[in-house]
Amino acid sequence: MLSAYEEYKSLPFGDPDALNGKRILVTGATGLIGSCLVKALACAFEGKQDPPTLLALIRSRGKAGRVFKDVPRENIEFVEGDVTRPLEIKGRVDYIVHAASVTASRAFVDAPADTIFTALSGTKNMLDLAREKDVSAFVYLSSMEVYGAPGTDEKINETHSTNLDPMLPRTSYPESKRMCESMVSAYKAQYGVKGMSLRLTQTFGRGVMYDDKRVFAEFARCAIEGRDIVLHTKGETKRSYLYTLDAVTAILTLLVKGRPGEAYNAANESTYISIYDMANLVARVCGDGNTRVVVQDDDDGSRGYAPVLKMNLDTSKLRALGWEARTGLEDMFRVLAAEMRANA
Repeated sequence: MLSAYEEYKSLPFGDPDALNGKRILVTGATGLIGSCLVKALACAFEGKQDPPTLLALIRSRGKAGRVFKDVPRENIEFVEGDVTRPLEIKGRVDYIVHAASVTASRAFVDAPADTIFTALSGTKNMLDLAREKDVSAFVYLSSMEVYGAPGTDEKINETHSTNLDPMLPRTSYPESKRMCESMVSAYKAQYGVKGMSLRLTQTFGRGVMYDDKRVFAEFARCAIEGRDIVLHTKGETKRSYLYTLDAVTAILTLLVKGRPGEAYNAANESTYISIYDMANLVARVCGDGNTRVVVQDDDDGSRGYAPVLKMNLDTSKLRALGWEARTGLEDMFRVLAAEMRANA
């Protein structure tokens, strides 16, 4: 298995020369996907002439120091700020990747108004900045959840409808994502901002902290600690997954080749699996043989879980741009377990 630095350094992505000398703003730069993007670009361009300048929007220099302690920082400039407030950047900005978002499922239920406000105000501020700087491309990181809860195994392309219920507090997250996508499209139509949306499936691998609260991390943590994986549902939900560095190459593909005003699905279609079957896979791949999968099926809605769904994303639109997912589910969990052990 490659080290994190080696994998970031060797990451394949389209035409790297297209980023030479560019100034790239990444919001949510200490989050999972934002940090992987910054790390990958910092490592890939280490020692090269005319590397891109990475403007990493952060809220805490202490956290940024911990997140980026093992990567070269010569071309990283930390920008302290909050996406919910207008941001001033001196000089030009060529690309913006808006990765900042509320991601904790419980927050969607406990603080739905804050979830919506953060999404809408943050996206508006970044789109206003993109308009001011006349960026070459703006990529908004959206979610598969915009499609609601599909009930069959049919392939879901970017024109698929949704069955979201706006009266449910948890819908604060997917509905705010939908509205932000609409804002991206509106700024393209009215102001000419070259924005597009990337609808990511659940993404993990490199960069996950040991105490991450999302289900993939909880499964891996149980296996690492030799505890049973307890499911609070029957585990019937099925979805595909995506490796963090495959998400990075998807973002870079859109920056260089994406069509403004469009949305693109991103997933590894070969990873389509139920929660129950994935739990058993994790117990086998990450555990020492002592971890069992126990179904309690006692969820009362307070955990913020999405409803039972079958999210079988069609990624042909993104693949037509030359992108491909390279890492399968077992390897994703092997890397995840190694990262979590290192970050414990």
